[in-house]
Amino acid sequence: MHEILVISGKGGAGKTSVTGAFAHLSDNAILCDLDVDAPDFHLLSQPEKYQTHEFWSGYEAHIRQDDCMQCGDCLERCRFDAIKEEDGLYTVDPIKCEGCKVCVALCPGDAIDFNLKKCGEWYRSHTRFGQLVHAQLYPGEENSGRLVALLKDEARKTAKEYGYEIMLADGAPGIGCPVISSLSGTDLAVFVTEPTPSGLHDLERVAALCDHFRVKGCVVINKYDLNTDMTEKIESFCEQKGYPVAGRVPHSNAVTAAMVERKTVTEYDSSMYTDFAGIWNNVLSQL
Repeated sequence: MHEILVISGKGGAGKTSVTGAFAHLSDNAILCDLDVDAPDFHLLSQPEKYQTHEFWSGYEAHIRQDDCMQCGDCLERCRFDAIKEEDGLYTVDPIKCEGCKVCVALCPGDAIDFNLKKCGEWYRSHTRFGQLVHAQLYPGEENSGRLVALLKDEARKTAKEYGYEIMLADGAPGIGCPVISSLSGTDLAVFVTEPTPSGLHDLERVAALCDHFRVKGCVVINKYDLNTDMTEKIESFCEQKGYPVAGRVPHSNAVTAAMVERKTVTEYDSSMYTDFAGIWNNVLSQL
């Protein structure tokens, strides 16, 4: 099985729209939304969940009031101001607690528990394009990289069970932990960018990240016709670095109109279908 990951150096470049078009055009692909902090592929694919699993990760301190000596030692030691005191009662603010365990280890009364916490949920779903493995991390929770790794493992299991030949994943924007985690096992990264100075800058960053982890990449330039000079600069950069340009996508109001109807642009507009069919074939030729 080949693993294709669609990513961009920043959010808003059109990554999920491109993934949706590829999902519509692909045959025999398991789909995976790895943007666990802010997933939105479900808006286009309208999944029907058939499995829901809890995601437990990280730890959180909790003071047992019956055993607390009310000495205030935990409040003084906490560097994150996560300990609150009110009328002599000490409690932990779960939003501020970083799980460093200092209060747990040094509590004179051994009155602080350190429990695994529920950070979100992950799902297996049916979509009109095939099966989808996806998740939702709760707001402010950490361990997104670990959740991404879990989703990829579960998608591989599903692919093996049902004989899928491709894993098509919508990755997170940027170059942080969830992106790094999503690169594990990836055969080809598709960089989605747009013709702006920041688009080129962020393309350089995410391409350098993939080079570091020796993941092959190709480029899709979204809304290329809005700034043809910048498009030429991006193509020049790609030529210098050896990144194939899989395709250029024109600016089209059909993209927004398709989103409103919760469709991919290839389902909505025949000319965009033709454009993306060529791009998808170019992507597959890089495997």
